[in-house]
Amino acid sequence: MPEVALDFPRAWIEFTDPADAEQVFRCDLTWLTSNYTCIFGGGCSGIYKESPDVGCCTLGAHFADKDDEERVAAFVDQLDETTWQFHPGRPVRKKDWVEKDEDGERKTLAIEVDGQSACIFHNRADFRTENWTVGAGCALHGLALGQGRNPLETKPDVCWQLPIRRSFRDVERQDGSSYTEVTIAEYDRRGWGPGGHDLDWYCTGNTEAHVAMVPFYETNAAELVELMGQPAYDALVQHCEAHLRSRSALAIHPADPR
Repeated sequence: MPEVALDFPRAWIEFTDPADAEQVFRCDLTWLTSNYTCIFGGGCSGIYKESPDVGCCTLGAHFADKDDEERVAAFVDQLDETTWQFHPGRPVRKKDWVEKDEDGERKTLAIEVDGQSACIFHNRADFRTENWTVGAGCALHGLALGQGRNPLETKPDVCWQLPIRRSFRDVERQDGSSYTEVTIAEYDRRGWGPGGHDLDWYCTGNTEAHVAMVPFYETNAAELVELMGQPAYDALVQHCEAHLRSRSALAIHPADPR
């Protein structure tokens, strides 16, 4: 079976943020040094079997906050019919691409085409750009690449953060002092809530996605820097390198090739 169990031994590191003495990072070295890489378009089966070609873009993306939505809106205004398959063909309005879920939370609109549901920005496999190349995939991602940007600049936060899970916790020491604990870990099935167990396929614990030639902390360096800051990322790299040198004695991701 290609997908491993959710629970297995992991190696963690804790270190004080070099840029903020009141913040401590708690990082999953097992995940960060794994061979995981996104295989969208290269073997990804999609989280639902009814929509195998749209990866994890099936449900649309929830915005982290108003700033996240407004940042994305500025880039949506730069899309046109040659870069966005479902462009309305007129000046874009928020209601063309934003909807509310059952809890009233704002997210990108999800639409169904030929029985496959996906985010409104997901160009389907039959979409052709003005250069007559296949334009399948996220229109906002493609916009970033076309402008020489990193896609984390143009996409909703949740899109570029996945499959990294950042969480915060206030910790009080026995001496009465306290700090903010920032955890950087794997966004496994449980990160999706109770429904995560019902996904037909998921990548982070799947051997099919642990095929990168370099470890995750390198392939996703830009995302980690954005989430942690450059000084903390630089410290993380040192810990990851030390972990790799000691892998025979420390926990490694069971989905990695042996």
